[in-house]
Amino acid sequence: MNDDSTRITSIARRFRSFLPVIVDVETAGFEADRHALLEIAAVPIMMSENSTLVPGATIACHVQPFAGSVLDPRSLEFNGIDPYHPFRMAKPEKEALESVFMPVRALIKAHKCTRAILVGHNAFFDLGFLRAATARCKLEKKNPFHAFSSFDTATLGGLAYGQTVLSRAARAAGIHWEEKQAHSAIYDAEKTAQLFCKIVNEWDNKVGIPLAAFNTEKEMNDADEAAGN
Repeated sequence: MNDDSTRITSIARRFRSFLPVIVDVETAGFEADRHALLEIAAVPIMMSENSTLVPGATIACHVQPFAGSVLDPRSLEFNGIDPYHPFRMAKPEKEALESVFMPVRALIKAHKCTRAILVGHNAFFDLGFLRAATARCKLEKKNPFHAFSSFDTATLGGLAYGQTVLSRAARAAGIHWEEKQAHSAIYDAEKTAQLFCKIVNEWDNKVGIPLAAFNTEKEMNDADEAAGN
């Protein structure tokens, strides 16, 4: 009989040992190596007792522009962020990343997952800024996120509802949307989390998945090796 300490949880079984974490960043431009990261929010996805996905507690931080970064005024006008406002209580980039990475790593351990997988709306953008900031701060070994794999709710929204814009996909999914609150990392991350959960729960309800296929991480890895994956 397997030791309970090796048994993986339902959320790990559902996503092949990965813990989905919604990430949204607000930035001072589009180039991850040049433009400042200004806000980051993360919402881990949990599984309820009735095996439906639900958003976990939001983790968020305002970020100080890194030394030498470029601040595009058009981006700041769009997201409404004043990077040097005294009430932002922004943290240096390394400290901000650590404040997100630490609780995510704890959740990975608690749920017997192997890594976090970033879920984003146009995920390549968020993952690109996260990776660039991680490299600047030399935190690669502490980064809990998969280096290149991600889930994209723009794609999922297009599949499920025919909508790729976050606000339109959310409304199509029956999720309340306040345009005045949009373009903050916390609000967008929380709405993206609701959208992701809604799409996956509807899929699981209508199609179903073999959640009981594997009980332990070893069984999952053994199956991967046997399949040559």
